[in-house]
Amino acid sequence: MKSLYLRIYATVVLVLLLFASASAWVVERHIDQERVRSEQFVGDRLSAWAELVGHSLPGADAPADVQSAALRDWAQRLRVPLALDDAKGQRIGASDSFVRRSADGVVRPFAFRLEDGRTLWTMRPGQRQAGAGGRQPGGGVGGGGDGAAGRPGQGTPWPLLPPGLPRGTGLALVLVVLFIAVAAGAYPVVRRLTRRLEALKQGVEQFGSGQLGHRVAESGGDEVAAVAASFNIAAARVEALVQSHRSLLANASHELRSPLARMKMAVSMLEDASPAQRGKLKREIDQNVAELDALVEEVLLASRLDAAQDALHRDQVDLVAVVAEEAARVDAVVEAPARVFVGGNERLLRRAVRNLLENARRYGGGEIVVSVAAADSHGRAGASVHVCDRGPGVPVAMRERIFEPFFRMPGHAEHAGGVGLGLALVKQIAARHGGSVRCESRDGGGSCFVIDLPAASPS
Repeated sequence: MKSLYLRIYATVVLVLLLFASASAWVVERHIDQERVRSEQFVGDRLSAWAELVGHSLPGADAPADVQSAALRDWAQRLRVPLALDDAKGQRIGASDSFVRRSADGVVRPFAFRLEDGRTLWTMRPGQRQAGAGGRQPGGGVGGGGDGAAGRPGQGTPWPLLPPGLPRGTGLALVLVVLFIAVAAGAYPVVRRLTRRLEALKQGVEQFGSGQLGHRVAESGGDEVAAVAASFNIAAARVEALVQSHRSLLANASHELRSPLARMKMAVSMLEDASPAQRGKLKREIDQNVAELDALVEEVLLASRLDAAQDALHRDQVDLVAVVAEEAARVDAVVEAPARVFVGGNERLLRRAVRNLLENARRYGGGEIVVSVAAADSHGRAGASVHVCDRGPGVPVAMRERIFEPFFRMPGHAEHAGGVGLGLALVKQIAARHGGSVRCESRDGGGSCFVIDLPAASPS
């Protein structure tokens, strides 16, 4: 049985069958116990009535018609079929109800021997047969006949079932009908649940076949809907990651062509070049090799940051010390308090600051100012690093796009250096630390790049 819905449905039906069987056994046993108690109660009551009637009837020497009249009177008053035989077994008299029920031959009468040798016969009181009337005045059930309730081994007929069935058969039929009804009602419920699982399975298969934009329905509020929502979130992330890697590889392959072409041309010119030209060509080859090395390093770092989604190993990083060391490489001015600590990876934070400083040195003119601010300085949560320059600035429409991989502003020729990954790496590093980066205009001209990071207390 491979289908999940069939296994679930079979389990439900099997449990229902066991429950119905156990319920039938318990009910039948309870009914038997109640029947035994009822029989004992009726027997005790009949014995008491027989003793009462035996003490109240005229003596055996009284005329037969007197005895018969007294017997009929007591049968009417007690609503019980009665009959009386003399000591020789001859019938003295009997009530009409006793005669009618004796003719049926279904109910067995009970005999009570009186002290004077006579025999008093009685029957269980029961419901009247159809057409026999209803309750007699004064209450009690009439003794004109015997219905199903008065017969040993039978109970009140079950609704919608033929009358006169044995109690066990009626109960079994009722349980079978109930079992079929519940089983039929459970099927659409189970099928609806498993149909959603099948839709989820098909969606996963479509996604796995390469349709990265496919999503599954998230209808409902149960665990299946939660699984579908989790799958959609994971699918969106995988799609974004794959698209990012595709774009990264396409742009990287495009960027690799330029330094490789320049190197190929320089190598081909080495044999025919003069000694002075050879030195220039070797320097150009070294520059292209360095550019290739930087490109490969930044591509690998960007890929690692995309792929590694687990939490960073965080240390207490003195942000002022990191900024001061990197600023000294480009002769930038540092404005910062004594110490500002953040929780993060020192190597990645150092790389982010270095990329901003290199970007400012390359495009922002000669004046570079770096400032570090704690939360109590600017009212922000955490710490921030500002790298400001006096370059041409960044248009408002491009302040978001400059953080895209391999994006370059118009007019920035390749000879200016860089491959367009520096600011994209800064954005990735800030995001991995729970922070952000943005570009602002600087008073008096130029740009300011701001990294906001969560703060941490020194250990």
